Amino acid sequence: MRRITSLFLGLIAAAILSLPAQADEFWQNPAIKSGGQIHPLPNAAVQPDRNQLYKTVFSVTKGASDPKDVNDALDHVARAVNVFASAGVPLDHLKFVVIVHGPALPLVLDNAHYQKRFNVDNPNLKLIHELKAAGVEMVVCGQALAAMKYDAAEVNPDIKVALSALSTIIIYQQQGYALMPM
Repeated sequence: MRRITSLFLGLIAAAILSLPAQADEFWQNPAIKSGGQIHPLPNAAVQPDRNQLYKTVFSVTKGASDPKDVNDALDHVARAVNVFASAGVPLDHLKFVVIVHGPALPLVLDNAHYQKRFNVDNPNLKLIHELKAAGVEMVVCGQALAAMKYDAAEVNPDIKVALSALSTIIIYQQQGYALMPM
C-alpha cells in the first residue's frame, strides 16, 4: 500500500510540476504582448489565407466592469490580431479600425484625465499603444465625447477623434470593411 501511495504522490507531483510549462506554451501572444491571448490551432478546419487582406471595423461599445480592468472588447481586438498573426498573416495584411463609443468611451482617455475621473491609472494604455504599433487604427466618436462632456484634449494621443461612430462605420463599410460589433 505504501508503494502505491508513493507512486500516486509521485505522479501528482510530476503533473503539478509540468503545469506551468504547459500553460506558458498553451496561451500565446504572437503580436500583441499585453493582451488578447490565443491558443494556436494550425490544423483547424478554417484558416486565413496569408496572402489575403483583412479589413474590419470593430465597433467597441462595451464599458469595463471596473475602471481598474482592461476593457474586454479592446482585449478581443488584440485577440483578433493575435489569431491572424498566429496563422502566419502579416500584420500589414490586417486593416483593422477600432471605433470607440458609448459606455466604452473612458478607455480613450489619457492617463491624467483617467486618473482624475476614476482615481486609478488607465489600464488600457499599454494595449492601445501596442495595437497602434501593430497597425490598428484607433478612433473615438466625437459626438460621444461631446455628449459625455469629454474634451478632445483629454483623449490619448494614440487615438484620433472621428466625426461620429455612425459616419465612421458607414464610411468603412462602404470601403469593404466587415463590421464586428464588440
